Amino acid sequence: MKTIKMICLALVVSACSGALADATRAHVEFLNPEKTSAGDLPFSKAVRVGRTLYLSGKIGTSKGKLVPGGIVQEAKQALENIQQTLNEYDYAMSDVVKCTVMLGNISDWPAFNEVYVSYFSKPYPARSAFGADGLALNARVEVECIAAK
Repeated sequence: MKTIKMICLALVVSACSGALADATRAHVEFLNPEKTSAGDLPFSKAVRVGRTLYLSGKIGTSKGKLVPGGIVQEAKQALENIQQTLNEYDYAMSDVVKCTVMLGNISDWPAFNEVYVSYFSKPYPARSAFGADGLALNARVEVECIAAK
């Protein structure tokens, strides 16, 4: 009898685990592939899992070209691009809980921070940053964010 109970319990646990995994997958939504004038890029603009939105990294491009003006202008445009994507899916900068910043030159960190604080307010999202040995289109900065409601 004990063996039958254990088998039944194992079957229930297995069924519940499978249902939970299916329920989690059902709440994953891949949002708009990124596009360029050359066509689709091999990643989604964002992925929503439940009420959490994961944005792909954004660089300081407008109309498919890197904006001129160096780190400050690129940082502003990258954060504008993030804000636009958030708004597109009914999120706001205040919903951002984590940012990852990649800098083409880590010495641009102070200049980036000056721009960053004009887009976020206290309490700031969690954040990590690192210097990168080359970014797409020779950008000086790329920022990716996670937002949650």
